[in-house]
Amino acid sequence: MIGNDIVDLALAKKESNWNRQRFLDKVFTPLEQKRIQNSRNPEHIVWQFWTMKESCYKIQNRRSGERIFNPIQYECFQNTVTFEDIVFYTKTQLTSDFIYTIATTSPDDFDCVFHLDNRDNITKIDGFPFWNCYFKNKINPASITHHGRFEKLISLEK
Repeated sequence: MIGNDIVDLALAKKESNWNRQRFLDKVFTPLEQKRIQNSRNPEHIVWQFWTMKESCYKIQNRRSGERIFNPIQYECFQNTVTFEDIVFYTKTQLTSDFIYTIATTSPDDFDCVFHLDNRDNITKIDGFPFWNCYFKNKINPASITHHGRFEKLISLEK
């Protein structure tokens, strides 16, 4: 399974006051807050952790069908996120414009992630996106994220 999330850094800077203790306490564990505070660029770490958590939530939501996102229940480490007894694997891309994370349930799945150019062959089944791979007569799970100026679409083809 896969999930993805992106943050447009210019829009986040304009619209979000992330540096409030109530926000930090609601979204980040004490260990994550310590890593944020000790970082050279706390704002980047905040949004990296956010995209990691949101990407993993998309997977967990698809697995469980429960649409309850409590970000403090997801704890970020180097390239993994834990939720209860589940470990998710993440890869994050940081540019001067955005932070983008892809999450999977297996590190091997990163080799199977397919970036889509548009939404043309994406359909929703029970509220979840799937990519219709017509040339292989196959429907694969997909994940869509957008924020501000950016949109990313991916599918998992095994």
